[in-house]
Amino acid sequence: MDGTRFAIGTLSVFPVRVTRVDREVAGRAMVLAPALGLVLGLVSCLPLLLPGPPLLGAGLAVGLLAVLTRGLHLDGLADLADGLGSGKPAPQALDIMKKSDIGPFGVMTLVLVLVVQVAALSGLGPPALVTACVTGRLALTWACRSAVPAARPDGLGALVAGTVRPGAAWAATATALAAAAALGSAADHGLGLMGLGSTASHGLGLVTGDGLGSVASHGLGSVAGHRMVYVLPLGVVAGLGAALLLLRHARRRLGGVTGDVLGALVETATAATLTVCALFG
Repeated sequence: MDGTRFAIGTLSVFPVRVTRVDREVAGRAMVLAPALGLVLGLVSCLPLLLPGPPLLGAGLAVGLLAVLTRGLHLDGLADLADGLGSGKPAPQALDIMKKSDIGPFGVMTLVLVLVVQVAALSGLGPPALVTACVTGRLALTWACRSAVPAARPDGLGALVAGTVRPGAAWAATATALAAAAALGSAADHGLGLMGLGSTASHGLGLVTGDGLGSVASHGLGSVAGHRMVYVLPLGVVAGLGAALLLLRHARRRLGGVTGDVLGALVETATAATLTVCALFG
């Protein structure tokens, strides 16, 4: 339970009491991060079910997801863009990332990523958003595996870096792919979010609420019958791949991960997953 509390308290706005904070607990939390992504995705889907233009629903859904995460991942994305965009050596780039203001690289990156997320989601439905949220948090699991060092001796990056065993990362990936396939199969058959939520929750070992199912079938019509059983797992692979490429670049430039790098990986994986789902779904 300590790992679950740490994951919820660190990665979401949901109120929990975190009673233990150490590297062992942090490692468990990073393995559980995709399951929390499932919950965040299910809640963030609600605006997609409202009547009105799909673009409006997509914008509200992305905004709600930002609220549910306190905007921390978006803040990390902007900070990393400013640090890497500065072209400075690692120590100076890390100092830039620690500043509270946002520079031109951060602004441009935020606008681009948010536009891509909203535009891609506007042609999709709840299954794609849930898959993207899971994939974004799966990127954290991979970024915290034992081969990845921290760029600083302190901060969130130092706490979680190197805490996840490679086997656990592969197991989380297999579970996420299976859950994405289940979501896609349910979408192809036009099932409501109740069915989707219970199927994916079972795959991730997480119990979700019951109140979302009765209102969701309307939002799935646009993706039903489009072979989402293949598209959603492809989105997971693409999103994780994009995040790993960014992680490689950040490690080369900064020497490891920080909290800002982790946040940027979440947003990158989310955007890439939605983009692939929009292109092929």
